[in-house]
Amino acid sequence: MVVIGLTGGIASGKSTVSQMLREKGATVIEADKVGHEVYQPGSPGWREVVATFGPTVVGEGGNIDRSSLGEIVFRDPEALRRLNAITHPRMKAIMAQQVQALKEKGTPVVVLEAAVLIEAEWLSLVDEVWLTALPPETAVKRLVDRNGLPPAEAWARIRSQIGDEERRRYAKVVIDTDCPLEAVKQQVDASWADLMARAGQEQQDQVT
Repeated sequence: MVVIGLTGGIASGKSTVSQMLREKGATVIEADKVGHEVYQPGSPGWREVVATFGPTVVGEGGNIDRSSLGEIVFRDPEALRRLNAITHPRMKAIMAQQVQALKEKGTPVVVLEAAVLIEAEWLSLVDEVWLTALPPETAVKRLVDRNGLPPAEAWARIRSQIGDEERRRYAKVVIDTDCPLEAVKQQVDASWADLMARAGQEQQDQVT
């Protein structure tokens, strides 16, 4: 089994690329959905988040209001550090279990889609890193157009993450997403073909 860590900044097209990989037969684990598990009302993670950031981050049905929480942490690096210290280790444990279960089922390719793969220290869960990359100015425009965020808030969210220059140090594959969708698909097709060729060569090497 090969585990791809798919990472990239906010609005860089990770979900689009992971869907393309899913259509090729990969099984995708979305870190964002795992994060929802950590926030389940009444869970240890939920209790620690509420104790740390106060009842204002609790919304309807006792769920964490991620919008309200985001307004706090994306403007305050120390608050973000505290939140990450609560959530990242719990998320890693859940994802490690999921990866192991898929390995035992004989799943050939798993994609772990995670914006904070590197800074959360989840690299030990993956075999190689694929990066969706684009200029921060393009990401800001996407956040403003797609999410309706004010430009200042869009920049704050991008600056709360490490940049692509740092991410590229870990990436085996870099997919440029500052281009038409068809061009992104061509890059994914080529990277997948290369992955399959490498996997086939590894199997052959093991036999011989």
